[in-house]
Amino acid sequence: MSVHQLIIRGGTVIDGTGAPAHTADVAIDDGVITDVGSVDVAAQRTIDADGLLVTPGFVDIHTHYDGQASWGERMIPSSWHGVTTVVAGNCGVGFAPVRDADHDRLIELMEGVEDIPGITLHEGLAWNWRSFPQFMDALDRPGFDVDVALQVPHGALRLHVMGERGARREAATADDIATMADLAREAIEAGALGFSTSRTLNHRTSKGELTPTLTAEADELVGIAAAIGTTGRGVLQVVSDFADVDAEFAIFRRMAEASGRPLSFSLLQARGGTWRRQLDLLTAANAAGVVMTGQVAPRAVGLVLGLQCTLHPFLTNSLYRDIAELPLAERVSVMRDPDLKARIVAEAVARRDTDRSPGGILNGFDRMFELADPPDYEPVPAASVASRAYREGRDPVDLAYDLLLADNGRAFLYLPVLNYDDGNLDAAGEMLAHPYTVPGLGDGGAHVGTICDASFPTTLFALWGRDRARARLDLPFLVQRHTRDTARTVGLCDRGVLAEGYRADVNVIDFEHLAARRPEMHYDLPAGGKRLVQAADGYIATVVSGQVTYENGEAMGPLPGRLVRGPRSQPVPGGIR
Repeated sequence: MSVHQLIIRGGTVIDGTGAPAHTADVAIDDGVITDVGSVDVAAQRTIDADGLLVTPGFVDIHTHYDGQASWGERMIPSSWHGVTTVVAGNCGVGFAPVRDADHDRLIELMEGVEDIPGITLHEGLAWNWRSFPQFMDALDRPGFDVDVALQVPHGALRLHVMGERGARREAATADDIATMADLAREAIEAGALGFSTSRTLNHRTSKGELTPTLTAEADELVGIAAAIGTTGRGVLQVVSDFADVDAEFAIFRRMAEASGRPLSFSLLQARGGTWRRQLDLLTAANAAGVVMTGQVAPRAVGLVLGLQCTLHPFLTNSLYRDIAELPLAERVSVMRDPDLKARIVAEAVARRDTDRSPGGILNGFDRMFELADPPDYEPVPAASVASRAYREGRDPVDLAYDLLLADNGRAFLYLPVLNYDDGNLDAAGEMLAHPYTVPGLGDGGAHVGTICDASFPTTLFALWGRDRARARLDLPFLVQRHTRDTARTVGLCDRGVLAEGYRADVNVIDFEHLAARRPEMHYDLPAGGKRLVQAADGYIATVVSGQVTYENGEAMGPLPGRLVRGPRSQPVPGGIR
């Protein structure tokens, strides 16, 4: 070859296999990597990566971009954090299959479970599909900034087949199970990467109704999984409260055994939780040849609280509610009135002192922190709102009020909920290091007014590979986990490695300056819907299918991402696919 299309020269290559970093050039042609080493041939374009890391693009297997991909091109904020492939349709929620009469139900389910504004979904979804294959056809168009893959969601499947009985969580009949199984198999054959379900009390519709799949019996779950297994492809994804950890895990293991397909589940530290028992069961399953994986978060799953957000400490305050609908600038101006502040704070203190329910937002100031720029995602107890207020001789409510008014009302507080039971991230590190886990759970595209965890990849590398004072993890190991390993978890074996024949999804990173910035609230969803987004420093270039999509955080012209249909095989060594 006389001229390569793109060469990334002289970077410190971490290739996704877990091998040590080494200096090399990466040559790219026609969307694939054609050489890694010392490349003497010229190129149409060259990126100078001297002093920079060169890694595969990150594969995020736990997102909810089902809606965003149907109306938009850019899977922001994930694509700002080096992600080049996203997998949507997690947690049993999505938009197909669907009957025309159930559009509102699926919107209410997505709005409640994933905190995506109903008005945005009503405005943004075209509903030019009914079946899951038709939904895939609707998204199968050129012009994404990342590759997008889908899973068939159990919630939509159950409502489609069982109607009101499904919504009421009645037991599925044998005929119901057979029909759901047929539709799930049809979705997999049309290119869905997998099937997802939810068994957690945290998942409710916007009307407060429990998710239709919460109490689905083992016969239903195993029947659907077994049907998927007949295709010889597809993966299974589940989320559960694990109230009875052994019994629940046994159901998931049966799903994997009956189908012969890999299964992954959400693994988090919750107060009084059973995550270590889940790790033991996970190890035992894999030792027996049952392929199961825990998806873990590299930091706490935390709530972002603010006057622009879905939640904040004064949300239910009667005096605040009187001004809650005012535009932000006007609301902040009113809230700065000393008399109104005194009355709002007095009511909040009185309510807190009579409501001692554990874990309530108003009672959580000892675990609530100011969210700085860049954010500290492992804050020490002394930095909590309660500790700061004690040192200043103030009530925490009073301090929280002032903190929320900072930056003209655009400031945020951070409330770690999961993975922070010990006041640190030691449990997250233990889970990340386990041989049968992968990073996940960033929920890009969801929780748009409450959580901003799509920046998990940046935290994974910056915190665990560079900044943490103890128990840091080897950087090649971390890169392997969020590239090759996540890709293989969902059957996309053509990416996640910098080697000849693999898909040319690449990041060029200034590792010394890699950092997530403080989130911001944007109002750019359909119908003016709001969403938290979070930029990052340190991503010098992101390449998708051989084309540069972002440079120094700025979007470039190319949109080479496409809908991914079905699994992808590993390139043949020494050959170009």
